[in-house]
Amino acid sequence: MKPCVIRDIQRPEVDLAHALAGFGVATVHEASGQLGLMRPDIRPVVPGKRICGPAVTALCHPGDNLMLHAAIDVAKPGDVIVVGVKFPNTDGMIGELIATQCLARGIVAVILDAGARDSAELREMGFPVWSRAISAAGTSKATPGWVNVPIQCGDAIVRPGDLIVADDDGVVVVSAEDAEEVVRACEARVAKEDANRKRFQQGEVSLDVSNLRPLLERLGVQTYATAGEAGQLADGVR
Repeated sequence: MKPCVIRDIQRPEVDLAHALAGFGVATVHEASGQLGLMRPDIRPVVPGKRICGPAVTALCHPGDNLMLHAAIDVAKPGDVIVVGVKFPNTDGMIGELIATQCLARGIVAVILDAGARDSAELREMGFPVWSRAISAAGTSKATPGWVNVPIQCGDAIVRPGDLIVADDDGVVVVSAEDAEEVVRACEARVAKEDANRKRFQQGEVSLDVSNLRPLLERLGVQTYATAGEAGQLADGVR
């Protein structure tokens, strides 16, 4: 496909994004069948943020953020801009001025498989950015790329309109067609964890609450009264 900007994409219902925003990345990842998690080096520049919104994607060339600027132009309030690169790169593709544009246009966050700079200013602004690195290296605006095509970011596939959930634990991608099912799975998981938490607070242990003792037995894990007893048995085996 020749370089292009696709302006109009299909987004999930706003209620789905709001619902997923109420859950942490760990919960969403588990509820999604442990799919869609970006690499752990895609980290928050501004800690303490939790966001969710539909992806507007940009595919850039290394050291060139031209298509990030193009993505800002077509993004709508509530969107998350997700930037992939053709080859690994850590140059600072976003800084305070780009973040100022994003804030003014209601863009929820920017996720980059590249670098960010002006980190102190971004924290002061409170604009959520997740990036592969912090780097003062500047970028050019010279190479054509793509906006709103499927991309890879942090080893995860991101399609335009997929829901992006991000917090201090990382970033997870939920496909638009699976979003409703994932919300239900998150709700069920949270309800189960709430019930387990009450049992833990009463002194029960996870071996019983999660019924793990039979698993230990099936795996051949023995229980001994003392280390000495275990050692004696081990000596007898030799």
